[in-house]
Amino acid sequence: MVDVTNKPVVYREATASGEIVLRPETVRRIREGLVEKGNVEAVASVAAIMAAKDSSKIIPLAHPIPITGVDVSFDYTENSVRLRVTVKTKAETGVEMDALAGVMAGLLAIWDMVKAYEKDEKGQYPVTAIRNVVVESKFKGEA
Repeated sequence: MVDVTNKPVVYREATASGEIVLRPETVRRIREGLVEKGNVEAVASVAAIMAAKDSSKIIPLAHPIPITGVDVSFDYTENSVRLRVTVKTKAETGVEMDALAGVMAGLLAIWDMVKAYEKDEKGQYPVTAIRNVVVESKFKGEA
């Protein structure tokens, strides 16, 4: 772990995103609220927020930092859901790992909620994929 003891507490923000590729019928089910397990956006949002807040528990050398805000949003195409997570803090180190953890947990929650619609006759996932997970932006300075 990098020693950040002597670094100043500064406002920091990071946005990460990623997408899950799904069958068009599955995307339609999500958008129309027809997923048997429940509200996909609500569950994925909570998963993303929880992961962002607890990222230092799953990323061995990440610092536990006070998360002051997490925003989660969704965009759709015919065959994918894009999840975007913005994390904010006032701390000695950045929040990009927290934003990435949020994206991955949110996308995994989506996959878990819709897996029954994505499996083929052999129980495999020929279409489903998580891809394009990136840090879109980082900011350090005055809020």
